[in-house]
Amino acid sequence: MTGEVVGSVEMLRRLVAFDTTSRNSNLALIEYVQKYLEGHGVASKLVPSGDGKKANLFATVGPMVKDGVVLSGHTDVVPVDGQPWDTDPWTLTLKDGKYYGRGTCDMKAFFAIGLSKLPEFKKAKLKKPIHFALSYDEEVGCIGAHALAAKMAAEVPKPRAIIIGEPTMMTVVHAHKGAQIYVTKFTGFEAHSSMTHLGVSAIHFAGEFVHWLNTVQDELEAAAPKNSEFMPAAATFNVGTIVGGTAGNILARECEVLWGYRELPTEPLDRLGKRAMAWLETELLPKMKAKHPAAAISTELRSSTPAFSAEGNDEAKTLAATWSGSNTVGSVVYATEAGIFRKTLGVPTVVCGPGDIAQAHQPNEFLLASQVEACEAFMDRMLEWCCRD
Repeated sequence: MTGEVVGSVEMLRRLVAFDTTSRNSNLALIEYVQKYLEGHGVASKLVPSGDGKKANLFATVGPMVKDGVVLSGHTDVVPVDGQPWDTDPWTLTLKDGKYYGRGTCDMKAFFAIGLSKLPEFKKAKLKKPIHFALSYDEEVGCIGAHALAAKMAAEVPKPRAIIIGEPTMMTVVHAHKGAQIYVTKFTGFEAHSSMTHLGVSAIHFAGEFVHWLNTVQDELEAAAPKNSEFMPAAATFNVGTIVGGTAGNILARECEVLWGYRELPTEPLDRLGKRAMAWLETELLPKMKAKHPAAAISTELRSSTPAFSAEGNDEAKTLAATWSGSNTVGSVVYATEAGIFRKTLGVPTVVCGPGDIAQAHQPNEFLLASQVEACEAFMDRMLEWCCRD
């Protein structure tokens, strides 16, 4: 792989071929990228997960000085299970000006294009460095980015701007909501379904909790500002899964609810979580225990992705807008790793990358061929800026 020149589409084809669904290891992809970088004389560092089954990677091209640019992307993708794909999701397929494959849009294209430009980066007379930052497990709560950002903050000279290459159609995003995910376990007491006075159905009380979340959602929507840049304007709840029960004629002893919310950047991220847990403890649990003292409720924080505020990101917005040629600056309601990098490195950050978020997580996920060209132009303009004094 020494000095190999790989075009943008070919690099994307190679990266899509790695099944990096979040439940799997990403090490095969990371090892490929590491060897590719080594072939061009670029050293990289890994930041492994606790169990060693996954890893983040970061690398620097050019002088090890401050004021560089970070190109950041996550390597994991969401599952294709049960989705009606018309093509092999792990084989990049071009049809009617669209590149189909899992991860084409969300979000292997951004760093595939960046990596394909590596020979040009190496030949250029860089005055400011270009840093690559690849993470794991973004799709299940931005888990890997925390350690990656911390390691880069300790070892990389402070950059001028961080670009998170999530799909924005190459427009500039300067803010997004934060996300908290919890698992709440309801423990009841089993009894025959005809003898409800003798037991506690964990599922029934889990249902009361879901109803309470809906009530709070209505309250939040009624109080939401009319001129918000977010849509939906309010914080939003979601119940992802409910698992529990044994049989139709038994009061359920256990029920687990996977739930969470998207919070506004202007509010503390744990605000709604604390409110929910207080209600569970002071309102719902006493009702359960009144039916049987063995009843219990426990809640565990599954993941936390900080919101991304527009404050302090002006320089990154200006640079990204210049490189992308876009006059659009806005916000989104989905979460990215931007808040983590912004908070940890203290560097102006934006989200800007190829693809339409509407294609993310969908069957027949695709990336417009025109977006590849737009991102290549972005990289070329960024490279020109990095060569200036």
